[in-house]
Amino acid sequence: MPTTTNRLQILLQLFWTFFRIGPATFGGGYAMIPLIERETVTKRKWIDKQEMSDLISIAGSAPGGVGVNASAFIGHRLGGIGGAIAAIIGITLPTFLIVFILSFFYVQFGDNPKLEAALKGIHGAIIALILIAAYKMAKSSVFDKTTVTIALSALAVLLLTEINPIIAIVSGLFIGIILVRIKMLLGIKVFTEKQPRRSKEEIVYPEYYI
Repeated sequence: MPTTTNRLQILLQLFWTFFRIGPATFGGGYAMIPLIERETVTKRKWIDKQEMSDLISIAGSAPGGVGVNASAFIGHRLGGIGGAIAAIIGITLPTFLIVFILSFFYVQFGDNPKLEAALKGIHGAIIALILIAAYKMAKSSVFDKTTVTIALSALAVLLLTEINPIIAIVSGLFIGIILVRIKMLLGIKVFTEKQPRRSKEEIVYPEYYI
């Protein structure tokens, strides 16, 4: 059972960690994902990579911004409801302050060519962050023919039609459940996450590695 002091330290760590991530909100929630992963997985070891991948899937499916949802899930895991609140305040407060300040300057200097050039540069950096997040999600989530087919089909539907993304997400959920059921009925081994590569010894002598 954590003491009051330890619990306060956890809440402060959550607030400060997500407070530093908050400014990336300018690129949308997915632009935050590489920063959240670096802080919570690589640096602080709060969760592992597989948990991060699962968390992003859930956060992206839930209502609201994926970055805020992810912070709430991580905060709740580490500090309960208080942790979720601390993480949410931490990740949203910088954005509120920055937008409040920039809105004043934008009204005064919105037509300035230098400001327009700076915003274009920010757009390019944001696209890079989103692509990194998409690549890392694909590495852990797209690992066999089934997941590749679903991912490409969803991408094609979203690009070629005007279907609501929520419908695509829900459809993917049910399609995944149905395909897993079919595989189980056919006696096909089902994997719901990427499996680690086996060494040559494991392939040649599998009985020693069961």
